[in-house]
Amino acid sequence: MESARSLYKDGVDFAALSLQSSEFAKHLNSNGQLDFNDPASVRALTISLLQQDFRLKVELPEDRLCPPVPNRLNYIIWLQDLLDSTAGTIEEGYDPKRDVVGLDVGTGCCSIYPLLGCSLRPQWKFLATDIDENNVRTAEHNVKLNGLESRIQIVKTDPKGPLFPLDKFGQSRIDFTICNPPFYASQEEMMQSAEAKSEKPSQTCTGADMEMVTSGGEVAFVTRMIKESMQLRNQVQWYTSMLGKLSSISVLVETLMKNNNHNYAVTELVQGKTKRWALAWSWGERRPKMSVARGIPGFPKHLLPFPVDYTFTLPTTSIDAAIASLNGELDSLSWYWAWDRKLSAGVGYTSENVWSRQARRKMKLAGQEGMKMTTNPGEVALGVRVQLRLVHGKTPDTKGEVQVFIRWIQGSDSVLFESFCGMLKRKMEA
Repeated sequence: MESARSLYKDGVDFAALSLQSSEFAKHLNSNGQLDFNDPASVRALTISLLQQDFRLKVELPEDRLCPPVPNRLNYIIWLQDLLDSTAGTIEEGYDPKRDVVGLDVGTGCCSIYPLLGCSLRPQWKFLATDIDENNVRTAEHNVKLNGLESRIQIVKTDPKGPLFPLDKFGQSRIDFTICNPPFYASQEEMMQSAEAKSEKPSQTCTGADMEMVTSGGEVAFVTRMIKESMQLRNQVQWYTSMLGKLSSISVLVETLMKNNNHNYAVTELVQGKTKRWALAWSWGERRPKMSVARGIPGFPKHLLPFPVDYTFTLPTTSIDAAIASLNGELDSLSWYWAWDRKLSAGVGYTSENVWSRQARRKMKLAGQEGMKMTTNPGEVALGVRVQLRLVHGKTPDTKGEVQVFIRWIQGSDSVLFESFCGMLKRKMEA
């Protein structure tokens, strides 16, 4: 459902929605606007959007947090891009055959993330937890309303227990976690935050204390997630969380760096006047694309993930000649290299530097120079995706050019990636 990306690009059209939902129409003011300070109006909006845009039926209690659909959808779409760009395949993008299992930590009364995720991706399944008995009961009810019991499993957990109880679900490995943690450390902080805003909050909050407040606030909560992830490691490919403060992202990225994690992603989720931020980290070595990993404008450069893209232009207008040159160079290396003609792209994997003069001499002495690997090496020090594109001139009189795009898709050694890029550029320009 790629159309979901543009659903709320220009906000929600209340007039159009009221024509589709008579129940929602009851809550519109005479000027066609919605009173976001009225809890009933906010619930009606969420219920109507889920019904009209995703064919999802939900019932929401009056005393629990009502999730805004556009904001939650933005998080799900970012998560999709995160998984798609780290699937380890030559063709980056959505694989409709890929089975994916995610864990929603604190699913809330609606279980909106599992419902949206299952609606958008037929092969996705969810595990979900909550510490509140009422949330578990209403979330299970909403899952049943949509006939998704086989794809969404919800359990009540202990506030002092693990945040990622995989064994409780009988799972040894999952693809991701998703979470909207309590933002505030205390009721006082929540009140001070509301008073400090120059404008009144654009939407009333009906969340219960345990949904809004936690000891130490969101930083402490996600720090706890990071510590747990250091035990589980690769049992989860991507750990993620939404944050309510930009400053929290900086603190948590520094925490990851201190614990020797340099494979993470940050983004900004904007919907109307509301801004939220999200952080993801992995103990594996598959690296997401730049638009996913470096999505916060103006974020301090030293806290951004290392760039994974490298581009250069060749002094030729013949893409066929460029393809022949590229494959000639990369086929001569003692590594795994596979080329796809339809995509004009290839992927390469190696367990060590095989292109330096020293490496070539070593392999020549061992009689291994030019021996192409037929399978991916067991331990991958570097994985890259290389694509060629013919870029046409801006005017009929301007010659086109062939551009080489290199993307770092796996590994932890940025120096090795830069070395490969430099080698390929020198060889092909020559």
